Amino acid sequence: MKPLKSIFTVLGIAALSIPAIAGNPDRAGEAGAYELLINGWARSSGMFSMNSACVKGLEATSINPGGLAFVRKTEVLASYTNWFTGSGVHVINAGLAQKLGKANVIGVSVASFNFGEIQRTTTTNPEGGLGTFKPSFLNIGLSYARNFSKSIHGGITARMVNERTADVSAMGVAFDAGIEYSTGKRDQIHFGVAIRNVGTPMRFTGDGFTFRGVAPQGTYNMTQVNRSEKFSLPSQLNIGAAYDLYLGKTKAPAPSDGGEAKKDEKEEPEVLKPANRITIAANFTSNSVGKDQLGAGLEYAYKESFMIRCGYRWEKGILSKDETKNTTLFTGLAAGVTFETPLKKGKPQRLGFDYSFRMTNKFDGVHSGGIRILL
Repeated sequence: MKPLKSIFTVLGIAALSIPAIAGNPDRAGEAGAYELLINGWARSSGMFSMNSACVKGLEATSINPGGLAFVRKTEVLASYTNWFTGSGVHVINAGLAQKLGKANVIGVSVASFNFGEIQRTTTTNPEGGLGTFKPSFLNIGLSYARNFSKSIHGGITARMVNERTADVSAMGVAFDAGIEYSTGKRDQIHFGVAIRNVGTPMRFTGDGFTFRGVAPQGTYNMTQVNRSEKFSLPSQLNIGAAYDLYLGKTKAPAPSDGGEAKKDEKEEPEVLKPANRITIAANFTSNSVGKDQLGAGLEYAYKESFMIRCGYRWEKGILSKDETKNTTLFTGLAAGVTFETPLKKGKPQRLGFDYSFRMTNKFDGVHSGGIRILL
């Protein structure tokens, strides 16, 4: 009963946290560092991040850190996202996860946002002609996860947030924490809770806030500084559930001999593994400075080598043509595909390629592609 008590405790804490960070559309725009809400990983974004209860591996650090505990040994992941195609914004994600001992996993992830060159303008030169500058956003996360039991997996992430332009910058620290719980004969029932982006307020500082003005006492000029207002991070709470449905079975050699029987020795017995998996997932997200979101996702996997998935994320006003009510560019639809193959026959090491597309009502959607190496 201890695992169940732990889960109910976590769910109780999450429920008590909802009033503190409940969705509030009237506060939209009061926070900053909204890049923390962008999922640049190509596999999980194909379900529009609706898999907070069953996400596994390094991608879990952007949804529910508890899923990081499922890393078998070593995972290397890289992804590229063309954010709102046509806007000129590009996102690069990369990371490494390593299992330590039997129950612990650590991971490092990096997200870099490139906005291209932007024309420098002033109030006296609104048309530009003064050169260009390149804003840059960089987030670096350090994660730790642990398998507390066969059913309970928890994790935390500390993320350094840096936003910088030519002459101003801001820096802060965000923390994520999450837990995943699996039960059933095949661990096919999943529940997940995660709190994200709880951290220090941020404030922009730099030479961009300085100007030459008359001294308060005297007739000479001096350099003066404007102070910018602090802003909070876009905290959110994810609560999800998922169910795996297994269909059919396929014979596969036991992994001890890599699938090749040695001479004068008996062949290793064959084991039965499900050939098809269908995962149904649902998720609720409560945003501290925006609308709450509700959605579901579906994934089909054949021998865990070919996977297709889709997802839908709804929020109030998303179907309205009135731009005062519909405050998102997303239509809510997402889809993705994965091809994964062993690096060597009969060995657990694998190489995978992921792709996802998120539909938008302006621009040409969001495209993400990634590569995954499991050692």
